[in-house]
Order: sequence, then structure tokens, then C-alpha cells
Amino acid sequence: MEDPKRVEEGFGQTPLGHEDDSNDKELEGDNKCDNGECFDNIAKENGSVATGELTGKEEAPLEKTKSKRVATLDAFRGLTIVMMILIDHAGIAYPALDHAAWEGCMLADFVMPFFLFIVGVAIALALKKVRKIKDAIYKITLRTLKLLFWGIVLQGGYSHALADNINLAYGVDMKLIRWCGILQRIALVYFVVALIETLTTKRRPLVLSPGHLSIFTAYRWQWIGGFIAFSFYMITTDSLYVPDWSFINHKEGKAYTVKCGMRGHLGPACNAVGYVDRDILGINHLYKSPAWQHLKACTLSSPRSGPFREDAPGWCHANFEPEGLLSSIPAILSGTIGIHYGHVLMHFKGHSQRLKQWVSMAIGLLVLAFLLHFSHAIPINKQLYTISYVCLTAGAAGVVFSGFYILIDVWGLRTPFLFLEWIGMNSMLIFVLGAQGILAAFINGWYYNKPDKTLVTWIQTHIFIDAWHSRNLGTLLYVIFAEITFYGVLAGILHKLGMYWKL
Repeated sequence: MEDPKRVEEGFGQTPLGHEDDSNDKELEGDNKCDNGECFDNIAKENGSVATGELTGKEEAPLEKTKSKRVATLDAFRGLTIVMMILIDHAGIAYPALDHAAWEGCMLADFVMPFFLFIVGVAIALALKKVRKIKDAIYKITLRTLKLLFWGIVLQGGYSHALADNINLAYGVDMKLIRWCGILQRIALVYFVVALIETLTTKRRPLVLSPGHLSIFTAYRWQWIGGFIAFSFYMITTDSLYVPDWSFINHKEGKAYTVKCGMRGHLGPACNAVGYVDRDILGINHLYKSPAWQHLKACTLSSPRSGPFREDAPGWCHANFEPEGLLSSIPAILSGTIGIHYGHVLMHFKGHSQRLKQWVSMAIGLLVLAFLLHFSHAIPINKQLYTISYVCLTAGAAGVVFSGFYILIDVWGLRTPFLFLEWIGMNSMLIFVLGAQGILAAFINGWYYNKPDKTLVTWIQTHIFIDAWHSRNLGTLLYVIFAEITFYGVLAGILHKLGMYWKL
């Protein structure tokens, strides 16, 4: 029987590639991770196996003891879910929380790469032992398909009760369904990174050679995969010819034509990322409210959303996919950096050794990102998922992960972050109920007299907005106390009951 407290990959996933769960206890645990003990168990086991190999003596089987859960990873995953809820539901009140309209990076722009970083770390732990490669590949493929399915269901446009409280409608026109989204991008990165990790299992070292860079050379194939993805993206975006394009805005019933005829453009209208999505997926299947609509060129309400300017260029009215096909290729590098952090905690035992590796890489990535951006070589752009954006967000993820490690595993300050751990352990459920608004949509289905008179709207209006005499502040406080706090308590109760939703 599968232990419900296994380390999850990304959104509550379980380890792969094992013949028998009972023979793979190193990732199970009682979720106690004091003073870095959960990390030390991994390093001690690797060290014991390596010693037997080097001496030529057969080591006695390791005692089957319950290892500890990686609390730092759970807390980081929980923080990312909390960020998503805060951004999605309070971003309308405070634009600083929302996505950057085009170039630059706001709080919302860190969520996706944080997820991919977490997925990478979790893969390194879960695939640390692969007994049957074929079984592992089968499970990786199955989990990828599950992520794709849930991504289309949740973000394809089927449920729009929150966006349309008057009609409480659901269902999607297949001519307009959105094929890409958050879970779909996670699925792609997970599939590629996990597949490389599985197929190179026999090339893994038992012990590292001396030197700071030995961890990179030991897992060269993972970095080669990331470099190939990065190179393909750079070559394509720089060399692909983008012709003029036309579209019909179905809401307005009006046709537009955008003049391009160029290569290597990184603006909203004529970039290769948008061209690939329009040509392969079709413009009607792309995201219908892109962040670029907040640009001054599109609306006088910038940086908030608002009606289009009368002289707004045609591309302002077009769809654009922020989680599209071509922009998902460099996202593989975000997962690659995450799996590197997982390899570090597997091979290094001491806190200082791990932190030296993690922090030095994070600082290097941040410096590179700022150099690329402020030299105007490659701007930071989430919509295009540029390499400077990869470096900035991966560096930030490394800093946050290292910070949690110091607070929770080195200093033992676990209690203040328990609610994040609980959310992180049931991240898929909280993502669906909270970040995607499914629970609020269900409650809104039970209204009094009119569809806009529901328990949710009553709490928002009377307890928060009216009490603070501010719609913006009231909305922010509602999200913090009525949503995030509620989901933290719910996740804690489910944890105590041993109830988890895994893919």
C-alpha cells in the first residue's frame, strides 16, 4: 500500500521507477525534517553505497528506516501556490502583483519558473534510484498525460463561472479551446527532464571527483539537454521569418492586419514565439487576455486593464499564448537548474557545502540576468521566456530555496512555515480549489435571489471591502484571510487525516 506522505514531484506526484514501493523508503517519511536531517539521510546513504563500491567489499543491506520528508521543498511549493492565489485574485487591485505587461519582471512572473524549479528538485530525489527503466518511462509518460489532461480541463475554457457570475455558465466551444497552460508547460518540462534523468541513470557517479565543478560534469547529460533546448530556442527566435498576419476578434467582430515581415524581433507584434503558436495552434486557441493589453500603447488605464485606446495598434486586440509551444522550450532549462539543486543535496552532506553550491550558482544566474537585460542584449521577458528571464527567476528560486533551507533545516524554525508545508503537500488540490477558483465557483452556484448575491460576494463586500472603506485593500485582505488562510487550514486538516491528491 502506497504511503500517502511520499515526496511529490511538482504537484503531488510520487517517486518513479521502483519495482516495489517497500524497497524504496528513502523518500517516505513522517514529515519531520529537523536540522536538515531529511537531507542528511540521502547523503549518508549515497556515501555508504559509494564506500562499498570503492573498497570492493559488499556492504550489509541498509536498515529499512523511515527517512524524513524534505520540509524545505514542501514549504517552497506551498509558497508558490500561495503566490499564485494572491496574484490571481488580488492582482486586479494591485497591478504590482500582476504580470509585467511585456519586458521586466513582476511578482506574478516568478510563479511558473518556481514551479519548474521545484519539479526539477523533486525529480532528482524521486529518480535517485531507478530499478526498471521501462517501468519508469511508462510512469513518466502516464503522469505527463495526466498533467496535460488536467491542464486542458482547468485552463482550456470549460469552466468560466467565476468570470461570468450572471450566467454561471460552463462549457467551451472547441473552435476556441485553449490548448496550452500552466500544467501543460509543467508536463512538458517534467517529461523531458525526468526522461533524461532516467535514461542516464547508469552514467551517474557514486562519488564526485574533487572540485567545485565536479557536480556539473557528473551530470553533464542533463546540462547538455538544457543547452540543446536553449540553443534551439535562440536560433529559432533569431532566424525565423515572421510575415504579416491577420485575425478576427470574435468579441468585436472586427478584422485586423498586423504588418511584420522581419526576423529577430522581440516586440509584441512580430516575435517568432507568437508566430509559431498562431501558425501551429491557431490564434483562436491562444490566451485571450494577454498581459500586453496593459501596455500604454493599448489602454489609457495602464498598468491596469481597461478599454482599448481608439488608436491602439491591431495586435493589442489579438490573442497571445504566454505558455506557448516555442516559449516552453527554454522552460526546460528552468527544470534543469532545479534538478541540479536536487543533485547537490544528494551528493553533499554538510550544510555549508550545499549552501556554497546553491548560493554561488544563484548569484551567478542573477548577475548574468541583469547583465543581459540592462545591456539590452536580451531583455527579461516572461511572455517570450527569454534566457535572461530564465536566469533571473532560477537565481531567485535558488535564493528562496536556500533561505528556506537555512530557516527550516539549519536553524530549525519549522513551525512558522507549517502552513506552507501543508499546502505544499497537497499542492494539486489547493491549486485546483484555490488558484483555479473551483471552490469559489461551486459556492457561487448557490445564490440568493440573484446570481451576484452569494456567500463569497457577501463576505468580500461586508466583512472586508465595506469594513476597510477600500475596494483594493479589502480585496487584498479578503484574499489573505478568507482564501490563503482558509486553504492553509484545510490543507493542515487533510494532512492530519492523511488525505492527499496525487497524480
